[in-house]
Amino acid sequence: MNSRERLMAALRREIPDRVPYLELGVDQSLAQQLMGWSKSGSATGGSLRKNLYTVDEARAISRKLGLDNIGFLLRAPDVAIMGTGKDGRTFPVDGRIKSEADLELIQLPDPTKDELYAEAEAFLKGRKEFACCLITRAGLTQTYLSMGMDTFFIALLENRPLVEKIMDLYFDWTCVMAERVSQMGFDFFFTTDDFAFKTGLFFSPALFQELLVPRYRRLKSKLTIPWALHSDGNIEAVLDILIEIGVVATHPNEKGAVDIRAIKRAYGNRHCVMGNVDLRILGDGTPEQTEEEVRDLIRDLAPGGGYIISSGNSLASYLKPECVLAMSRAIQKHGVYPIKLD
Repeated sequence: MNSRERLMAALRREIPDRVPYLELGVDQSLAQQLMGWSKSGSATGGSLRKNLYTVDEARAISRKLGLDNIGFLLRAPDVAIMGTGKDGRTFPVDGRIKSEADLELIQLPDPTKDELYAEAEAFLKGRKEFACCLITRAGLTQTYLSMGMDTFFIALLENRPLVEKIMDLYFDWTCVMAERVSQMGFDFFFTTDDFAFKTGLFFSPALFQELLVPRYRRLKSKLTIPWALHSDGNIEAVLDILIEIGVVATHPNEKGAVDIRAIKRAYGNRHCVMGNVDLRILGDGTPEQTEEEVRDLIRDLAPGGGYIISSGNSLASYLKPECVLAMSRAIQKHGVYPIKLD
């Protein structure tokens, strides 16, 4: 099997030749260390809000790490107030939307225009053997980032129509985009909207049903390719709902928030499980500890198929290059089917 065949088989809960390895992102500074790229040279982006790599760079990173996917980032921009942290990375510190009068600040690119998709089309043409996913946000994250978290949660109680109006602006945009990219040749659609803490959802399951389920159903109706969903935290309370809507895989099954082994036992016959190599080991451990972590995950989760290994979130700047490379080697070593690990 090539990388695309391997990963797509796992999404269908079939048994591939080897456990597929996927990452949602590789931090630019880490990629520079792994690839020996100069800071002023290869990686083309400087922000987590746009596509970081050309297709040639993305393929090179994936081949270096033994990844089975490359990803293209395309999402509606939020209007958060941004700060700058280590390595020039930007992060939201507050939102600009505090009332209906601020809605005019949301200016979205026209999702019906061909030019919005030109870079994605070029990226797809250079994909070669890799599974290529479209990475986006459905609309919830843009809403709370654009409002600021405090304003968002207060408005859920005091001005819910404002929250829903902003959500619809973003979900409407994503639905149009999703229908278009489904026809372009992407293998699967990956949404990255966090809606949970380690202890549970940001809001009650009842409010999740009211706010998100109708909008998720509308999004699913536009998709003709598989849909994978990322949320940090414990989303187990709504996992049955997500599966019923049509989400085929969830990521990353955060360590410390859920028991990924229990998730596989409970849902593995109807859902692909992704995750969750411990980021603490990758960032502060040894290559030997990393191999042990990978081996144990493969031993417990890979039998029967329907498992895609990944880091516990993405490959962040603080991870040790030697541990990231050890993870890659361990997947190649221990992940070959049939799984025969004590």
